[in-house]
Amino acid sequence: MRRSSGAATSESVDLAEYALMDAVEDGMWWYRAVHARIAAALRARPGVAALPLLDAGCGTGGLLRRLRDTGRPLAGLEYNPEAAARAAAKSGAAVSAGDVNALPFTDAAFGALTSVDVLCHRGVEESRALAEFHRVLAPGGTLVLNLPAFEWLRSAHDTRVHNARRYTAEGATEMLRQAGFTDISARYWNSLLLPLMVAQRKLRASDPDAASDVAPFPPWLDATLHAATRAEGALARLGLRFPAGGSVLITATRPNNAA
Repeated sequence: MRRSSGAATSESVDLAEYALMDAVEDGMWWYRAVHARIAAALRARPGVAALPLLDAGCGTGGLLRRLRDTGRPLAGLEYNPEAAARAAAKSGAAVSAGDVNALPFTDAAFGALTSVDVLCHRGVEESRALAEFHRVLAPGGTLVLNLPAFEWLRSAHDTRVHNARRYTAEGATEMLRQAGFTDISARYWNSLLLPLMVAQRKLRASDPDAASDVAPFPPWLDATLHAATRAEGALARLGLRFPAGGSVLITATRPNNAA
């Protein structure tokens, strides 16, 4: 029950994974759920709304397309030039080929920055990438990250998409604090489905040839899984915080007094 990373690094995901991502990200339950959570986080904390939004490690552009209804200018960055071209065609955004360790943008160029399952990639140097995120965000800008949770959930899919790290909410919060961000909120999600994820990952953890977690699901199953994520989202809006989940969603701010 996992997805492909939109890694923007010198060791990009396999082309086959990009093709799978491109084919399913507009409809697969996990993508719909994470895109909805990113969009909700930006509605609550839009950052500097007059400035563009950057999706760093945008993969094949599904999140950028989802964010078009924000009405703000959008930009993307993806290491693989073919994936960057797909993202630009899908979203209509200005997408560059480049590396999150050295973003090809000027200081304080963006009012918000999103990045989905990118810091976990083995080609990313966390401190460098976060310093770059901090640099290109304007003071008062919002950072929204999604990261895979818990090392004990590591599976063959992590190997396939070159994930080197998984995170806890506490560890991610401290990482962003050390990078100079403030007003940090880290919450687990994909929690109601965590028992199924654990069962699946433990069964497949020792199989290096396991098929990708990114694939078309039978419509009934996809609808059921998506309904679970929607129910969880409704509970979260009522104030329920889950103690664990398959992913960590983090929102933070570059402070106004940042140098």
